[in-house]
Amino acid sequence: MILGIAYDLARWEEKNLFHEAQRLGHKVVPLFSKDFYVLFSEDNGLPSMDVVIQRNTSHSRAFSTSAILESLNYKVVNDSSTLMRCENKLVTTSILARHGIPVPKTGIAFSKEHAFEIANKLGYPVVVKPVEGSWGRMVAKADNEDSLRSLFEYQEYTTMPYKYVYYVQEFVEKPNRDIRIFVVGDETPVGIYRVNSKNWRTNTALGATAEPLKIDEELRELALKVKEVIGGFFLGIDVFEDKDRGYLVGEVNGVPEYKNTVRVNNFNLSEYLIRKLEEWIRK
Repeated sequence: MILGIAYDLARWEEKNLFHEAQRLGHKVVPLFSKDFYVLFSEDNGLPSMDVVIQRNTSHSRAFSTSAILESLNYKVVNDSSTLMRCENKLVTTSILARHGIPVPKTGIAFSKEHAFEIANKLGYPVVVKPVEGSWGRMVAKADNEDSLRSLFEYQEYTTMPYKYVYYVQEFVEKPNRDIRIFVVGDETPVGIYRVNSKNWRTNTALGATAEPLKIDEELRELALKVKEVIGGFFLGIDVFEDKDRGYLVGEVNGVPEYKNTVRVNNFNLSEYLIRKLEEWIRK
């Protein structure tokens, strides 16, 4: 198999994918996005590749390079349509809710006045999130209307493309943890708890620690249903545990990090992904 890897930063995951693919006997074609350009009317001289794994950290670069490679008839994991559905929280929440997948109570408004109405209906505290973003950046909790007003003011003075779209969500009373479960093809091979006793945000980028997760049947079925409606081949799905409602899907990541998952589970996720891609290509 000739495996392309599109990336803009060589993190542990990208280096491990290079190593595992070569160990398994595959040819690897690195596609460093900042050195990458295309003239659609020309022969760009790109090599033959059976599949390209999308690993750009920047959503705009990930979406754009997937779209470009697809236009040149390459298979890309994940494709641009999947990335649009899972990297934009408004789109993700809308799709999940439409298909009956349990999500936290969430409201969208295009004026602060209506955003305050949503917060009052949900009840404080509420959580404000940027429509696009990762690693828990700019996700904030408002305990009352005054703090919510300050958060909206801060949002409006950023350079975010969706700064006048107000995404307001209930504060889920979860344990000091959430769940990250991975879907590869049609399997859910591994996952972790992300535990943080010092911060309500449970992103490992913000200090949460990873612990092994035993995937039960309910969680497995939920993750596969998310994959069915979002699409894609390799997803990281974030799930909250609510004491009354059970599992709630928070977000879906189309270019998931997994270094800590590999470490605490002693599970070679790069090899598993490549093996599943081998099966996919043979079909």
